[in-house]
Amino acid sequence: MTEASAPAPRRPGEQALASLGLAAPAPDPADASPHSFPDGGTWRTEVPSVEGPESLGVVLKESARLDVPVHRISQGSGVWMLSDADITEMVDGCASRDIELCLFTGPRGTWDTGASTRTDSGGAGLRARGHDALAGCVEDAVRATELGVKCLLVADEGVLWTLHRLRESGVLPADTTFKVSALIGPVNPASYAVFEGLGADSVNIPSDLALDHFTEIRRVSRAPMDLYIEAPDDLGGYVRMYEAAELIRRGAPLYLKFGLSKSPGIYPFGAQLRETALSSARERVRRGRLVLDLLARHGADGGMSPLGSRLPGVLRRFPLTHDKD
Repeated sequence: MTEASAPAPRRPGEQALASLGLAAPAPDPADASPHSFPDGGTWRTEVPSVEGPESLGVVLKESARLDVPVHRISQGSGVWMLSDADITEMVDGCASRDIELCLFTGPRGTWDTGASTRTDSGGAGLRARGHDALAGCVEDAVRATELGVKCLLVADEGVLWTLHRLRESGVLPADTTFKVSALIGPVNPASYAVFEGLGADSVNIPSDLALDHFTEIRRVSRAPMDLYIEAPDDLGGYVRMYEAAELIRRGAPLYLKFGLSKSPGIYPFGAQLRETALSSARERVRRGRLVLDLLARHGADGGMSPLGSRLPGVLRRFPLTHDKD
């Protein structure tokens, strides 16, 4: 974490605007998050939508070339879209750079026969429908962790609670982490705290939340946030690069996700989307470099967690219950 003696980050355009009598008001200390990762850092990085070994190779190569530190790499199509050999290659590739690999679990929404998600209302969203979809998510979780995956993405509250119980009972490794998808991200402090209680180790929040919303969430929960600094178009296409320092100040501990707007969707990924997947993977890393450069220019690049950090620290969970005769 940045030392107390370090100067406060510079706001965009601060000196030039102050010369015209247009200085911004001083940041309110009460708005700053009191939380951090257990290693003392306030932010980590994530490259999302890395759909297979070839895309992973591009990300690893580009992040080394551009000197972009990466704590986590995540995939969106799902465990079932990867062979055992694919998963093993991705696990080994991430391990070579001490990066956490996160794979999505199970059938969800438009990945099954449900039609309600295609209506104007969106139906139940991209949640797991019925026992079989829940079972598919569990199957994916068991298979992925047996192959060495340590982080799982979920888009359903029941799936999250089920996987957390399996983690607590030893069916899944104790150091497995669960990441809540942006597809069901909470938008108020009460719902955010519920996801923490259900077993989430980090929670995607929509990229359009106001700064005050970050502060409100941090008053009730310390579970790490995942935030697209640039969101895909199907999540709004928001670009919040210039707010990165303030988002960290209010939202820590926070994963900066380097998404990409104005880019075709690639879920579920297959060879027909190869060129798009590879070019977008390369550009996500470049976008990450731009965010890091901006933080450095503003004097706000301190406080990054050490590379290799992945655990969230002690979080508050709902008590486990057991059926009784």
